[in-house]
Parts: sequence; C-alpha cells; structure tokens
Amino acid sequence: MKLDVNQLRYLSKDEFRTLQAVEMGQKNHELVPVPLINSIAGLKHGSAVRCLRSLLRSKLLHHDNSKLEAYRLTNMGYDFLALNALVKQGAVAAVGRQIGVGKESDVFEVLSPEGVRLALKLHRLGRTSFRAVATKRDYLRNRTSFSWLYLSRLAALKEFAFMKALGEHDFPVPVAVAHNRHAVLMSLVDGIPLVQIKELGHPGRVYRGCMGLMMRLARLGLVHCDYNEFNLMVDDDEKVTLIDFPQMVSTSHLNAQEWFEHDASCLHRFFTRKLGYIPELDPKDTGPPTFQDALAAASGTLDVELAASGFQRTFQRQNAQARAAKGARKSASRKGRRAVAAAI
Repeated sequence: MKLDVNQLRYLSKDEFRTLQAVEMGQKNHELVPVPLINSIAGLKHGSAVRCLRSLLRSKLLHHDNSKLEAYRLTNMGYDFLALNALVKQGAVAAVGRQIGVGKESDVFEVLSPEGVRLALKLHRLGRTSFRAVATKRDYLRNRTSFSWLYLSRLAALKEFAFMKALGEHDFPVPVAVAHNRHAVLMSLVDGIPLVQIKELGHPGRVYRGCMGLMMRLARLGLVHCDYNEFNLMVDDDEKVTLIDFPQMVSTSHLNAQEWFEHDASCLHRFFTRKLGYIPELDPKDTGPPTFQDALAAASGTLDVELAASGFQRTFQRQNAQARAAKGARKSASRKGRRAVAAAI
C-alpha cells in the first residue's frame, strides 16, 4: 500500500475535524450517517459536506449510499489521523519508503525531527478474519460487535506496552518511541528477517540464542505465539532482535503450552530444512526447550504486569464466577426438589 503523505500538509483544520468526527462515529456505527458527522464535527452548515466531498476525492473516506448517505474511514484516512498526531507530538517529521508488509500490518521508514531513522508500524487487523484474530487475541473479551479500527488500535497499544516492558528487561527488541491509534513508532532494527537468510556463519549459536530467548520470555510468564523466522531479525554480527508482540499470551493461558511447543517446532523446522542445521547432531545442543522447564525456572510475572492474554488473575476471577454460577444452579436445584417433595 502506498502512503501518499503529501496530501497531509494540505488538509485543512475543518477536514481533520471531519475525519475525526467519522472516526468517533465509527465507535458505534460501521457506516456513519451524514447528520451524525455534522453533529459531531460541529462545523457551520454546509462545511462538513464540502469536507466530506474533498476527503472522498483524496480517498481518505469511503462513501456508501445503498441505504443512506454514510461514510467510513479508509485505511489511509486512519493513517492520516495517526500521522498527524505523531507529527504534532514532535515524533515524526517525514515518511519514507515502505520497508515491510504483513498479514496484519504495514511498516514504513520515517524520520524524526532530529533526522533519526525510525520504523512506523501501522496495524491492519482487517486483513485477517475475525476467527483468526480471536484465536490468539482476546481484544474482544465478551463483545459481540467490534470495529477493525478498534482492534487495530488495541493491537498497537498492546505491542507498544510489550515492547517497552521487554526493552526495560534487557530483551533484544526495538526501542518503543511513541504510539497513536493503530500506529507504533520504534527504532529501526539493523538487520534482515531470518527467513531471508540462506546461510549463517554460526547456525548453532544463533539457534541456541533464539531458543534461549524464547525460554527467557517464558520464565517471565510470556509466550510469543508467533516466534518464527519472520519475526526474528539478524544483523551482520548474527545478533538476533525479536519483533511483533501483539499476540503474546501469559504462560497461565489455557493454550500456552501448545503455542510454546508450536513456536519451538517452527524454529526447529526452519533451521533444519532451510539452513541445514540439525540440533540433534550438535554436541553443544542440550535439547529442545520445554514448557515445564520454563515454568520451573520462573523468574518474574511480566504477564501479570502487562495483563497478557490469559494471565492467572483472569482465570481466578473466571473460575470464581463459574463456581458461583454452579453453586447457584445447585441451590436452585435443591429448592426445586424440596418444592416437589412438599407438593407430593
């Protein structure tokens, strides 16, 4: 996706106000009717309509008139709102080329006002199905309705929190700089994805480092859930940097062991099939990491601090609610039996 930021400097205050009005309306509407946009924007009569037409021409809004005159933000419209906020914060001065694209995000190179090269990640949860998102992510909790903008914003918020906390615990991750809406600003990683590497000078050392990093996470109560060759960056010195964190879960999660073992299996398969390194034939290898070993050597509760999906307090609360409901059903059943006996 091309992000044409040249338009950003030409948008008027009223146009940004109209964009924000559509964004606010989308909290409760998939398509926001024009009267509601007018009401939220609070512009003079006719101004919002002119802005809507201009924003539509710039492809920042999508128009739907199948049932009523209504609009919604496009990806670029949401991008512009986030970028405008980051520019006002003094975090971003210029946007460069796209350096990465995935199922759920786009990554661009940007410059800070000081001329420092940074990476801007824009989450796009709408690219995956609801089922794919819900499998590993609990953003919806008990909600029966949702907005992809809302999900993308939560994904960015969660990634920023994890990245900052992991950096404070000396994990090799990008430096978290800022975030707004669905955008996360971070330091630019010096390296390329492991998946693009065809040969390593010391494959055994890199493999053990990757597995050790996964164990360190688990000892602090976290499972990455997408720990593979696409989310591990390797520099010229073969040092590894971990990226992509929104899907991380607690080791207390019901599926934590399954996802931990899946992560380990994916990495083992990549090194064996793509790089020709077989850990079982390396005398320095001590065997695959196990979930039980990680729990036995637990050294922190970062999952609780960050409220990772499935952390223990959530299960304690859910179990308490389930026990209370079960007790209520038993009590009702006993009362019913007594009532029947009395009637007989």
